[in-house]
Amino acid sequence: MRTLNELKCTFPARSENESFARTMVCAFAAQLNPTVEDLADLRTAVSEAVTNSIVHGYRHWDGVIGVTVRLLPEGVIYVRIADKGCGIEDIPKAMEPLYSSAPAEERAGLGFTVMQSFTDKLTVRSTPGKGTTITMRKKMCHAADQAAD
Repeated sequence: MRTLNELKCTFPARSENESFARTMVCAFAAQLNPTVEDLADLRTAVSEAVTNSIVHGYRHWDGVIGVTVRLLPEGVIYVRIADKGCGIEDIPKAMEPLYSSAPAEERAGLGFTVMQSFTDKLTVRSTPGKGTTITMRKKMCHAADQAAD
């Protein structure tokens, strides 16, 4: 699919950078003139993906998170969040609601469920010991189109 515009960024996998990532993605998505609701959904999905990389991917060491955002035709936004952390051994299990790889910590285990509910398409690829890549797509409604309805 043809890319209309693209942004790539890497940053340290630190909790204080989670807000930077979601703000950056939403600021880039603003080119599509999305509704407030679509931006809120995107913001939440990105927040969950980046938090998963920080908390689960790099549990015992420092690392880097890469974010790629693409604006695609027909108001679709594509977001890829990748880490080179510990990876996920069983993706279907990890995507089950309430599952957590850190049950001793106070984690709800809803990250993937939230990402799925706020995007149109979610793909998770992971290799144990090499990292995880999450891709999300969402068709953004145009605020101007909503006002006309």
